[in-house]
Amino acid sequence: MVMATRMREAAGSTLGDGVLNVNKARGWTSHDVVAKLRGMLGGPKIGHAGTLDPAATGVLPVLVGRGTRIAEYLMDWDKEYRAVLRLGETTDTQDATGTVLTQHATTGLTEDAIRGAIARFQGRVAQVPPMYSAVKVGGVPLYKAARAGRTVPRESREVTVHGIDVLGVVGRDVSLRIVCSKGTYIRTLCADIGEALGVGGHLLALERRRVGPLTLERALSVEDVGSRLLAGLLVEDLMPLDTALQALPALVVDEATAGRVLHGVPAPARSVRWEGGGSGAELPAEQPVRLKDPWGRLLAIGMVPAGGLRPERSVESSELAVSILKVLADA
Repeated sequence: MVMATRMREAAGSTLGDGVLNVNKARGWTSHDVVAKLRGMLGGPKIGHAGTLDPAATGVLPVLVGRGTRIAEYLMDWDKEYRAVLRLGETTDTQDATGTVLTQHATTGLTEDAIRGAIARFQGRVAQVPPMYSAVKVGGVPLYKAARAGRTVPRESREVTVHGIDVLGVVGRDVSLRIVCSKGTYIRTLCADIGEALGVGGHLLALERRRVGPLTLERALSVEDVGSRLLAGLLVEDLMPLDTALQALPALVVDEATAGRVLHGVPAPARSVRWEGGGSGAELPAEQPVRLKDPWGRLLAIGMVPAGGLRPERSVESSELAVSILKVLADA
């Protein structure tokens, strides 16, 4: 109790808003991590982006304070995994936590055949979401139907596997490095590879090594978070919101407009310019953008109007305005 109180006092109001790079341990749910950190940090809101299954380990982006407002913009980050595919066995969950459904001998498979099959899963890939997943069909998560013994028809989705490399083959276990887009189920990828080889397969082990710019080498364990919090150093590990949102174009509003933006008032096109004073191509309609004040402080996430926008050519009489989606600073 004393230690928890000291941690909350250390956090105080100094930690700020941003993203923590946390290394989730095996056996923890993503919710477990959030709940533990919420107890440590006390005041700030805490959330996460990109769920990891309990059996998986690795990078979990934890959102702190106003960081919880930007989760949807971080979900587009690509991801890198190390996975072990076990050939010759299928399970009802497509991973090692499930019940074995079928078994096939793998003695006839050559390493060349395995590598050839795996290579075909690079690029755009159609996946049917697994029954044991949080995907909702008719408003109900699939895993609830699966636990009730029901199989629900579901449509395939396209995901992108940017790269899939075989790191090694030992017996029936294949070690893989996978770089992929959001929404990719690695256990489904393993099951589909096993099916393509005619012997079935499932995900034996999974480690997420990167989510966007967050790498496993720089990730903190939950224990690390606590010790750095007590030492007053955790703020150094918090990725600022502006850094986390770097994929969004940045526009600067004038001083008079900045105050209104913080109250959710749209920014007239004539009041915005490119950050750094440079020029750029026209921003497409409904493009999310970062809005900053003249001193570089991130104010909000805005949206380009339906007519598009070329900031350096905005005219005084223009009625176009950048609407405000998320306010990210104090008024």
